[in-house]
Amino acid sequence: MTDVRAPYASDPRRSRGRRFPEPESATRSAFQRDRDRIIHSSAFRRLQYKTQVFVYHEGDHYRTRLTHSLEVAQIARSISRVLRLDEDLAEALALAHDLGHTCFGHAGEDALDQRMAPFGGFDHNAQTLRILTRLEKRYAQFDGLNLTWETLEGVVKHNGPLIGPDGRRRRGDGPLPAAILDYMEEQDLELATHAGPEAQVAALADDIAYNNHDLDDGIRAGLFTLDDLRDLPLVGAVVREVEARFPGLERQRVAHEVVRALIGRMVDDLLAESQRRLATLKPDSVEAIRRHNVPVIAFSAAMAEQDRALKAFLWTRMYRHDRVNRMTSKARRCVRDLFDLYLAEPQCLPADWARRAEGPGRPKTARLVADFIAGMTDRFAIEDHARLFDITVNT
Repeated sequence: MTDVRAPYASDPRRSRGRRFPEPESATRSAFQRDRDRIIHSSAFRRLQYKTQVFVYHEGDHYRTRLTHSLEVAQIARSISRVLRLDEDLAEALALAHDLGHTCFGHAGEDALDQRMAPFGGFDHNAQTLRILTRLEKRYAQFDGLNLTWETLEGVVKHNGPLIGPDGRRRRGDGPLPAAILDYMEEQDLELATHAGPEAQVAALADDIAYNNHDLDDGIRAGLFTLDDLRDLPLVGAVVREVEARFPGLERQRVAHEVVRALIGRMVDDLLAESQRRLATLKPDSVEAIRRHNVPVIAFSAAMAEQDRALKAFLWTRMYRHDRVNRMTSKARRCVRDLFDLYLAEPQCLPADWARRAEGPGRPKTARLVADFIAGMTDRFAIEDHARLFDITVNT
């Protein structure tokens, strides 16, 4: 059978392998096995009750981390097929990219990072690596999922190199997260280079999915209306086009048509710009893409500007809406309360976790508590908080 992959695509037959060598499957490629292991993991199942903006009990129709990850995977596969990349690797990266997120979206992460500041902080990308290499305990011969080098590289570097040629961190303050530094002692993920093209696709598929689907959820929640979108670059033009094409259409269907058209336009732009960059670079291997000084998968300058305008709108009209602010304030207090209690009284952790604690206030105990809280779903965190702080609730 003729290989349809481009010469610059990641090839599972030439994978750099797994941390712990295993026999290859007779029926699945190495990247297909990575994808399947992610889908069968406990962390992936928990995404069903982890939210992005709205807490799980606010409605069944809003996105969760699980539905978002599936939507990202669909977009990533579609883009990878056109660019002749490895669809299975792109899908694996899309499905894994949110595994390290805490309960309550970014509010939970911010609260946990604040409490973990004296102990090395908390970063959801680093936590994803920690889950994939340590915290999942399913196999007899190793901790983690023992994924290929390419999948782990893509998880860590999908937003670009972590360090510059001088060895200094490229984004953020302070040292790199401890989970990444610890793993680098076992396997070099080449943090100064870009990730392969499939990881770059997954990163922008994430961008496309959450921007457009947050528009959909924001309209559904009544945080803003279609009329509020009319002055936005790109979005306003699409709203007017849909209304002209379907006069009198009910507003919710108009919203769906707008989101559908926006996703299509952003994907088309990404494909055109990426094909232009590939034609200019003429990479003959995936390593040529890793070594290139800028991403090869990208939006055009015009679309990138329109994307920033959409993000700015969502920031002010959705993520900082007073209704969302009130809920995220409660969420942050919930996470802070849980962390403070478990750090001071680790004996309150479930028995199998408590046995691994060093003692109150110790760094190892703090990381253990962070792992425990980061794995919580919204529902579990709310119930656990009630068990620990409401004296009328049976434990």
